[in-house]
Amino acid sequence: MNTNLQSFFCAFIRRGEKDVFKSTQSRLTRMYSSLLMLFLILFIIIVFAVLYFVILKNQEHELDSLINQEASFIENYLFKNDQNGLQGIQNQEIVFAGVNQYFYYVINSNGDIMMGSEANPKLRPELMVLLKESKIKDQEIKQETLKVDRNPRNRRGEFHPQEEAQDIRLLIASKSIFYKGQYMGKLYIGKDISFAYQLFHWLFIILAALGTIFFGVATFLSMVMSKRAMIPITKAFKRQREFVADASHELRTPLSVLLSSIDAMEMTLEPSADDGFAQKLLSNMRQEVKRMTNLVSDLLTLARSDSDSIETKIETFDFRPQADKAMESVSPLAASKEISLQLDAPETLVVMGDSQRLSQLLYILLDNAIKYTPAGGVVCLFLAKESQHLCIKVEDTGIGISQEDQKHIFERFYRADKSRSRQMGGHGLGLSIAKWIVDIHHGTIQLTSEPGKGSTFVIRIPMKRESKSM
Repeated sequence: MNTNLQSFFCAFIRRGEKDVFKSTQSRLTRMYSSLLMLFLILFIIIVFAVLYFVILKNQEHELDSLINQEASFIENYLFKNDQNGLQGIQNQEIVFAGVNQYFYYVINSNGDIMMGSEANPKLRPELMVLLKESKIKDQEIKQETLKVDRNPRNRRGEFHPQEEAQDIRLLIASKSIFYKGQYMGKLYIGKDISFAYQLFHWLFIILAALGTIFFGVATFLSMVMSKRAMIPITKAFKRQREFVADASHELRTPLSVLLSSIDAMEMTLEPSADDGFAQKLLSNMRQEVKRMTNLVSDLLTLARSDSDSIETKIETFDFRPQADKAMESVSPLAASKEISLQLDAPETLVVMGDSQRLSQLLYILLDNAIKYTPAGGVVCLFLAKESQHLCIKVEDTGIGISQEDQKHIFERFYRADKSRSRQMGGHGLGLSIAKWIVDIHHGTIQLTSEPGKGSTFVIRIPMKRESKSM
């Protein structure tokens, strides 16, 4: 079950990595659209914040001017009429009604209303409770919300349609009133700013709608820009790929001629002590020519894989003989380093895949394991059939790979230790080809390694595949 889920997720991820140009174009599209959306979101936030603070600050400024004006007017009225209290002046029009003013009260030190008025007299009890709970200090402006129950208790026999409670946003200010140094009471003025919040609500909806529309426009523009940006890169890479493929193909023939010539020269030399220097030169030449041949072969394989010109032949075959042949081929190299080779596989292992490529995969993994395992180490190859997957595991007791290098180990020409890899004859293409072989079989490859304790490569390849051109 876990293997199936893992294969599904790997196949999903690999779908975007199949074409490096498409994945790069997708990344550019995401980057361009993200940048455009980032600027748009910042613009929306700035516009919304500026309008929010400007409108609210303007309301606060108007309320502050109104309460100072009305408090001064009341104090002047008391002074001109030489009154020691506010009793008896409730009916005097000494308080001006401001724009959107919802209420005003003058409350004495006992909490009694000396004078006042409101837009809805039925809400006076709720307003008094709100003022008591808000505890507004002198010369302070606060925002409060008055919840209005629009469904009062009906008398028996009466019916009123159900209505939702409506919130009233209030901006409340207070100022103490003095007459000849004596505290007369505190003036409260409340201003209805519900319209401002409704404006913010609709402004937010409009900006969100514009943002959604612009997101589609930004994505389309990003796709166009990324597609145009990829054109010169694609052309340059195509020319480079064709050059590598042509050069690799043209180099194979002279290298084969050189190798055959070296073999012929060795056969003509007499095995005597005087020819030891010549034998050594020919041996070095053969080693270098073989290394160049392997490098050219790997480059040609990768160039063909990039051009999608390699055709895989999916067939059903017994993988055990392929494994035995691979173990036999690398055994001289293992023997030269006194490395123990072990094979753990069933006598018959019928699998489905490209036999040539899967054999190449075994050679690469075994050769890599032997190269980086010190003398006296162990390299083990495990083959098994797990559910509908072929499981290949190559385990060694080599030098291991650090966590940082594991992220790049399948990249072309990447070598964790360049001097050691050059000494071992590696050129950084083997694991890239191994990853490509696993990919064309829609499988997965996992690496577990720790420096000084060896490495383990685990490959799982599904068996139900159909033949197709890659």
